Amino acid sequence: MTTWNASAVRILREARRAGAEAREAVLKRLRSTDFDVLVIGGGATGLGVAVDAASRGLSTAIVEAHDWAKCTSSRSTKLVHGGVRYLEQMEFGLVREALHERGLLHRNAPHLVHPLAFVVPSYQWWEGPFYGTGMLLYDALAGRLNLKPSRFLDREEVLERIPNAHLDGLRGGVEYFDGQFDDARMAISLMRTAVACGAAAATGLRVDELLIENTRVRGARVQDDESGAAFTVRARAVINCTGIFADSIRSLESTRAVPLIEPAQGVHVVLDRSFQPSEHAIMVPHTDDGRVLFVIPWHGHTLVGTTDTPMPRAELDPQPTEEEIDFILANAGRYLQRVPQRSDVLASFAGQRPLVHPEGTDGVASKKISREHVVETGPHGLVSVMGGKWTTYRKMAEDGLDEALRAAGLKAPPCRTEALQIFGAVDRKSAEWPAEEWLEVYGSEAVVLQAWMREEPALAAPVHAEMPCTLAALAWGLRHEQARNAEDLLFRRIRMGALRENATRESMALLNDVL
Repeated sequence: MTTWNASAVRILREARRAGAEAREAVLKRLRSTDFDVLVIGGGATGLGVAVDAASRGLSTAIVEAHDWAKCTSSRSTKLVHGGVRYLEQMEFGLVREALHERGLLHRNAPHLVHPLAFVVPSYQWWEGPFYGTGMLLYDALAGRLNLKPSRFLDREEVLERIPNAHLDGLRGGVEYFDGQFDDARMAISLMRTAVACGAAAATGLRVDELLIENTRVRGARVQDDESGAAFTVRARAVINCTGIFADSIRSLESTRAVPLIEPAQGVHVVLDRSFQPSEHAIMVPHTDDGRVLFVIPWHGHTLVGTTDTPMPRAELDPQPTEEEIDFILANAGRYLQRVPQRSDVLASFAGQRPLVHPEGTDGVASKKISREHVVETGPHGLVSVMGGKWTTYRKMAEDGLDEALRAAGLKAPPCRTEALQIFGAVDRKSAEWPAEEWLEVYGSEAVVLQAWMREEPALAAPVHAEMPCTLAALAWGLRHEQARNAEDLLFRRIRMGALRENATRESMALLNDVL
């Protein structure tokens, strides 16, 4: 069992107190200010709206019931992508928009987004030309923001990139590039970007009622889960960005609101790095349910996913089923020489996609419903932004905010997020770029963490023997990143919860005692 020395415990507790004091200051501001914009929901879309609004000079508040990216936005496949499978569905406009946004994210958040090479192995004579043609079209749709060009690979080049590739019948393959990122860390950086632009942002605030004055939504009543106190946040425009829970907020405006969200569960499993020991990823083009499957290097591990299972209701903390885990292992095993077994799974996690189920599509398989986002204005002016995916969060935010400003009669400068650097942005080739991989997600702040560890050697101790990050990351999360408890830290400030289940249980018990 890992133990931490007394100095580290003292610093962690001091950081927790400092974070709590900062939160109280934000709550005071939320109670006393009439805002231009109130955003409900702290996932990708909500944080994107908050950044957009605050960067335009609008007084902005954002409240989240739990933690930033608590649900879907921290449980993705960790890809910034155009959607290769949408090519097969002939949704070229959707792919082009996503590839444009992929390029912007790579440019504006280089500390969090980097190109990742994917290999599509071919075992039939027609697969190489077929997939190769698709990837050339993918490159063309990306235009000047393309990350790197695709290319054909022979058998030896495939094995060089995928040492564990299944050998029987392997002919060659195709290499293409998409973006990879850390989703929860992106959410934290977006929150800090919004705050740096002047937004008031707080977690642990659940909206239980909308304030309607003269037939217009003019704010919301929130409940503080720490104190139990309720208060009203006033705003001229209110935007619902609660993802899979969007219908519950829409029903606060009107009990006649027709449910639009169909949750679809995606499951991922985490394996040891030895299952894909290179820096390349594998794209499995066809699984048993017609989806694609990814085998991806991520934070020193191998991430495999995802499934697509329609769910009857939205869940705060969905869990993978054994059937979903077995499905992933079986489909990945067809392309790997060393086939993963259930005992090889180090961690697994599930997220629910907020698919918008258009009227009249009952019974349509969720993998066939478009991931394109929808912006709706309710009868009293509540604007809801629904659907979409991480890659297009910025465009979703722009569309949602523009509609909210129109509905509320507010004037503001045009959107400027296409060129806005995300908090911590630093060039990977600069002298500031950290040598240790776990520090990369902190970008320009990595040097500050390194200096802190030199000043306080106790913070240089690892959180757990199985993970490279140190106690400095926990103290930083408490003091500067609005983490309020052990789960916030282990699952979303550092990614232990998504990578090592046993280590997480041990560290959770220790952190709960400390905090």
